[in-house]
Amino acid sequence: MPDPQPHSLLRDIIGLAVWIVLSFCAALTGAFFPPDEWYAALQKPMWNPPAWIFGPVWTALYLMMAVAAWMVWRRHGWHRAIMIYLLQLLLNAAWTPVFFGLREPGWAFAVIIALWFAIWLTMRAFSHLNRTAAWLLAPYAAWVTFAAVLNFTLWRLNP
Repeated sequence: MPDPQPHSLLRDIIGLAVWIVLSFCAALTGAFFPPDEWYAALQKPMWNPPAWIFGPVWTALYLMMAVAAWMVWRRHGWHRAIMIYLLQLLLNAAWTPVFFGLREPGWAFAVIIALWFAIWLTMRAFSHLNRTAAWLLAPYAAWVTFAAVLNFTLWRLNP
């Protein structure tokens, strides 16, 4: 499929910046609904990661997600694959207010399962257009798989 628009360095830089900002917007819900005393009081499995790990991991994941979306958008424009990406980004943003804001690990687990499927659909859609972009989402899929298991475990340990 030919490029929808000719490339320019300025367009590429601005486009990448927009995708980075857009992707990191999903993380903003964490600023409004941070872990609090409720979360601190939950029973946690011994394999629960330390709190300091989440910031660096999510920073790397959001950057990879943004680059992946930018790679597809840059070449194919507002393709259906980008719409799927935006859907998974909304689900990503929704998890934090459900888990930490509403304090509903069960509903948060439903959100994260929907997110997990949306990530895999995004990867599949991206793989038809740009394999590198699809593979850039693999660590995200792995982390969300781990997070889903942790979410489920927290839900079961804290009925």
